[in-house]
Amino acid sequence: MSASLMIVEDDDVVRSELRAAMEEEGYEVSEAADAEVALEHLRIHGAPDVMIVDLMLGEMDAFTCIREVRRDHEVPILVVSDSADTHDVVAALESGADDFVTRPFAMKEISARMRALRRRPRLGALPEDPVAEPPAEIILDAEHPEPLVLSPDGGVVRRGDEPVHLTITEFRLLCELAANPGRVLSRTALLERAWDEGFFGDERIVDVHVRRLRTKIESDPSDPRIVVTVRGLGYRLDMRR
Repeated sequence: MSASLMIVEDDDVVRSELRAAMEEEGYEVSEAADAEVALEHLRIHGAPDVMIVDLMLGEMDAFTCIREVRRDHEVPILVVSDSADTHDVVAALESGADDFVTRPFAMKEISARMRALRRRPRLGALPEDPVAEPPAEIILDAEHPEPLVLSPDGGVVRRGDEPVHLTITEFRLLCELAANPGRVLSRTALLERAWDEGFFGDERIVDVHVRRLRTKIESDPSDPRIVVTVRGLGYRLDMRR
């Protein structure tokens, strides 16, 4: 079955070029010329397997569009832009995007990035075998009255009985860190592992995702105790026992 892709792009020519290239790659493509149409499509038809969102949209900008999508969906989102401004990159990622690419780009790069995004585990996915053993759980923070628990195979993170809603990228980063507790992982290592085929741009993308992850799992994101920064080296996960 073909993977579904939604392209949100207000430039008719660019949108048509992206659609033609992605259909050649085997995607089942839907498109929207503005954010409002895209959100209405998701409301009616549900989320696609992956989305491409242009940064410069119309009345509703890409940042607002992505935040609205993130209210109900964990679909991987790739932002494309004419601007390489760091503030735009950070704002897009903080809004909930998973990846960011600037023009000019090759269509093969877009395809590679989307394949990498789609291979990340789907959150909350149930095991295909109903009689299989339940997925292993890792207790990340037992000191808190409501322990923080990660289930890598189940695609679930919860604080006590309440699910913690992470994006796919945040979940993948947490899994990579949890697989190496107490060990410092550099930004390069995290990019290579969490982005599958690697990342083509700025390593600071890791910092943005880690910062966003901390707001969801740390009791005090300004003083992180679980995902710790090791200055000049990278990040380390400290399990709180």
